[in-house]
Amino acid sequence: MKKFQIWIWLGVLAVGVGVGLMNIPGVNVAMNFIATVFTRLFRLLAVPTIILAVVTTLASLGNGKEIGRMFRTTLVYTLLTTTAAAIVGLGLYLAIRPGNLPPEAIGVEDKVAQTTGEQAAGFSYTEHLLSVIPDNAVKPLLDGNVLALLLLCFAVGIALAKLPDSEPKRILTGLLTGLQEVLYKLISWLIAVLPIGIVAFAAQLTSEVGGGVMLDSLGKYVAVIIGGNCIQFFIVLPIFLLARGINPLKALKAMTPAVLMALFTKSSAATLPVTMENAEQRMKVSPKTARFVLPICTTVNMNGCAAFILVTSLFVMQNNGMPLSPATMLVWILISVFAAFGNAGVPMGCYFLTLSLMSGIGANISMMGIILPIYTIIDMIETAENVWSDSCVCAIVDKSVNTQSDKLKAEYSR
Repeated sequence: MKKFQIWIWLGVLAVGVGVGLMNIPGVNVAMNFIATVFTRLFRLLAVPTIILAVVTTLASLGNGKEIGRMFRTTLVYTLLTTTAAAIVGLGLYLAIRPGNLPPEAIGVEDKVAQTTGEQAAGFSYTEHLLSVIPDNAVKPLLDGNVLALLLLCFAVGIALAKLPDSEPKRILTGLLTGLQEVLYKLISWLIAVLPIGIVAFAAQLTSEVGGGVMLDSLGKYVAVIIGGNCIQFFIVLPIFLLARGINPLKALKAMTPAVLMALFTKSSAATLPVTMENAEQRMKVSPKTARFVLPICTTVNMNGCAAFILVTSLFVMQNNGMPLSPATMLVWILISVFAAFGNAGVPMGCYFLTLSLMSGIGANISMMGIILPIYTIIDMIETAENVWSDSCVCAIVDKSVNTQSDKLKAEYSR
């Protein structure tokens, strides 16, 4: 089954598209229900996957230098790939040059913009960053605050690694490892029935698109967003892999199930169980590396989000008559990269984060209401790119750590 997994998924994808094109109301309701069930189940498993993966990996590494090396490499390549995505987005924006929308087109969407503006009013990026620092051990788990959970997991995992070897430590690490194995068994069961979910996801998307998504007035803007994501996906990220001696075609083939899953769920966190399974079983990355790097990348490695924030911010500022000098564009590259870096855990994070940033500079955010209907498509493509980027960073870190370990072994053997 694993050998033919991709072909099975592609087959059921075609079936789902066919079901969606039929556009039968009763069938659409059923497909939406099934898609929601699968999304909820993956989100249910995502948080414990992050917690157990980070804690057990840190506890088993034990070597502070190895942990530090893995973390530094992950952070460096996360920043490099995210910055590259923003630069690609800027380059396409300057090349395609989306024009201004007519004032009446923005006015038509005032009601939608008012609703989204009210939602954004309660969103504060500063408060989000403060929420990363937990003041309650249980609240981050209940809220699904992934960054706060990561901090707790890092603290617990490093503490376990630093404890002297003793019976209580062995019992605790054994319990955590056992829970992790149970979790992976649950994930394997869910993946086994995932073709049913893919049919529902594909049918849901096809019926939504068939219902009429407004693209005409935003053609060039959409071309910049989607084109930038495609360039990052098929050109930039493979170059990073080739630079480290990794075959991008083999890596993409191994991670295709996870990328497809991300496309439909629109959630890197919900896709994490599949991403980890593919990285370990198909891409042959060390379990220690995959279970350490991927949970981190899932929360901070947001290539697609950085490009969306930059391009959308420039588009909104341009339509507000704000000058876009080279210095302004450079500043917004930095803003988009670091905003995306801290975006994890926010519902419709990129969209509302951009709203917040635009509100902060006094821009008229009415046109964000026009972008909202097409954001579903953009979000799908961005999430698929994010998961592919996570996989690339994971493969690079694994190659770097193994290379460093081989060098150290060679030095000691002398």
